[in-house]
Amino acid sequence: MKKEGKIFLTAVMFLTRIPVPGTIDHSPLYLQQARRYFPVVGWIVGALSALAFLVFSRYVSTDAGIIASMITGMFVTGAFHEDGFADVCDGFGGGWTREKILHIMKDSRIGAFGAIGLMAILSSKFVLLAALPGYAADLAHPGSSVFFAYRWFILAVIVAHSVSRLMPVLVMQRGTYAADPDQSKARPLATGAPLSPAVLVVTILLALVPFAFLPWPFLLVILPALYTTYSLYRYFEKWIGGYTGDCLGAIQQVTEIVIYLGFILIWRYL
Repeated sequence: MKKEGKIFLTAVMFLTRIPVPGTIDHSPLYLQQARRYFPVVGWIVGALSALAFLVFSRYVSTDAGIIASMITGMFVTGAFHEDGFADVCDGFGGGWTREKILHIMKDSRIGAFGAIGLMAILSSKFVLLAALPGYAADLAHPGSSVFFAYRWFILAVIVAHSVSRLMPVLVMQRGTYAADPDQSKARPLATGAPLSPAVLVVTILLALVPFAFLPWPFLLVILPALYTTYSLYRYFEKWIGGYTGDCLGAIQQVTEIVIYLGFILIWRYL
């Protein structure tokens, strides 16, 4: 249990800026195994984002709550995934060869494609999140708990953050790392052995835990998330021969958007 705790805290340290004990470092052994807890880190980020929404929507406005939720998610993660998404937009938007794409993605500066991509993904996230509270139950009853009133919104955000962090794990499980591992801060993740079948099953189940509190049709949001992940990986594989850390960040961002959209469609039509 002590070892598993260190592996979990390594995942927290790698994916977020949440403080962890000083004894936790970037141990290659623990970092290689940390991917099993990526969905659990998604629970934490999603819960904090939802909490920010509840506070600001109650005392300011719904729009302010949405903005606060998005900023909280970026603050907690250090915009880790958004940065990867912007790099992918710059690389694949401005490069026409494998070498050029990888070179552009290594550049810490953001270009026109990255800026446009960030504006598109953040505005899409705002619009979709703003649509979610409209389907929350019992908002007309002032005596009801705000957590109960917005329970569907809270669960949707937690599901989106958790499942979208499972998708990169699935890519790492079967995909090919395209960049030079020696130049990557995630070298153990890129070069480590795949998770064992048993551990992978547990990782998937951890991502699915929030669905236990939702009606079963919402499980359908997994299907477009899987298809999106598959399509993105095939695109990356076509151009650069596999994935990079930035590609994994892009997959997380895009599948998070797809999951929000899935929730809205299921609420409306099922």
